[in-house]
Amino acid sequence: MTKHIMLQGTSSHVGKSILTTALCRIFYQEGMSVVPFKAQNMALNSYVTKDGDEMGRAQVAQAEAAGLEPFVEMNPVLLKPTGNACSQVILMGKAVGNMSAREYHKGYSLKAFDTVKEAIRRLEERFDMMVIEGAGSPAEVNLKANDIVNMRIAKYLNAPVLLIADIDRGGALASLVGTLELLEPDERALVKGLIINKFRGDVTILQPALDFLEEKTGKPVLGVIPYLPDLGIEDEDSVSLDDKKTQAKDKANAPIKIAVIQTPKISNFTDFDALSKEDDVNLYYVKEGQEIGDADLILLPGSKNTTEDMLYLRDSGMEKALNEAHEKNIPIIGICGGYQMLGEKISDPLHTESDNDSVKGLGFLPMETTFVEKKLTSQVEAKCLSWEFLGEKLSIDDLFGYEIHMGTTKFTKEANHPFMITKRADKDVQVAEGMINQEQNVMGAYIHGIFDNDKYRRSLINILRKRKGLEALPVSTNYAAAKQAAFNRLADTVRQNMNMEKLREILQEA
Repeated sequence: MTKHIMLQGTSSHVGKSILTTALCRIFYQEGMSVVPFKAQNMALNSYVTKDGDEMGRAQVAQAEAAGLEPFVEMNPVLLKPTGNACSQVILMGKAVGNMSAREYHKGYSLKAFDTVKEAIRRLEERFDMMVIEGAGSPAEVNLKANDIVNMRIAKYLNAPVLLIADIDRGGALASLVGTLELLEPDERALVKGLIINKFRGDVTILQPALDFLEEKTGKPVLGVIPYLPDLGIEDEDSVSLDDKKTQAKDKANAPIKIAVIQTPKISNFTDFDALSKEDDVNLYYVKEGQEIGDADLILLPGSKNTTEDMLYLRDSGMEKALNEAHEKNIPIIGICGGYQMLGEKISDPLHTESDNDSVKGLGFLPMETTFVEKKLTSQVEAKCLSWEFLGEKLSIDDLFGYEIHMGTTKFTKEANHPFMITKRADKDVQVAEGMINQEQNVMGAYIHGIFDNDKYRRSLINILRKRKGLEALPVSTNYAAAKQAAFNRLADTVRQNMNMEKLREILQEA
């Protein structure tokens, strides 16, 4: 019979995803058949499975920690905000349309719960343990009636709940006590333990507060988890961009500086995490009112609302800054939505993302993009054609990535394609992909995760190094291995700072 443990939080970004990842790794290390689960996720960062299904990236990291290939039952409902209190709804990996918050919460969510229950059934057939992540807070009284991700799941499975608070943001004791007070008696009874997360300092000084919490709530404090900077684990939450900016400051003296343009609807910024892990790279995010600075490379990321983000670049003055950088011969690379913005025009005749019929692009690449109704989602294998960037030739085989886009791009002039897709969704193909301009300083492609490929990433950085008169460096970072090491470090830290014996008692009693 499958065991369950659920992690809920007093608010968003208290560390539910990371602690779920940690427990997945701990149970995996102990030889258990463990799977992560989150009924409904809201995120702009997503991933495509081998079956071509779209799911949240947090469950991808959790799957990797559990030694699993990600599959969509781990996250049956994904909401991707498009703006104006509206989201694209992804059900079992496929887009079913855009809905307003009212339409979803008042009408659709409980219908989606039937799909959630079927996903749970399939997981319970295969796994001994489910580590379940909630969303936001279970005490949002305006949402509880139609909430399908917190206490409705816990009650459906009779799953013991660990309630997490972030002490780094302040008010952790009040938020724990207040959350418990707002829960119904049967919901409160499911909460079997409390966790204080992101603690800095001497835990002995905190002990009186922990004693108070246990006496006030009648719930044991299972652990005080220290603040863990730069975990090296992908985070889907856009709030985590603030953490990335802090990490960038720590590498201010790195010789290669890469600027990522942060738009309001930025998506899949995890595309650039591997670059930020290189010792000689300082990768930083730039938004309105901030300077691009002396960047060696500018990256335009994906977007869930490409036309609106393009208008943001124009209205905020960032388009002007990009034009000035282009005139200075600073190279620019766009991925997915960022690639589309590099073109001459973006059209959305079906209004799949916004009310804009068409928007003028940056005009750096001779191409036009039109949004269509059907989304392309597939894993791909590719190779670098023998193409030149900044005068240096790149030719690399065995590249891996994935595609998530609704736009089709046509070229208005003869195109130089940097990639050839050789396999799409396990089918052999020969599809030219992306474009590079004649000056060899602007390039774009639809392939997400391309920088996760170690040789490609280092080759590109070495081109930037050579341009600055620095010698090339060998591949020294195995990004996949680094992630596995990060999972192990996280598991070790949580194991050392959590009462694992008490947790096992809770699981045994469930």
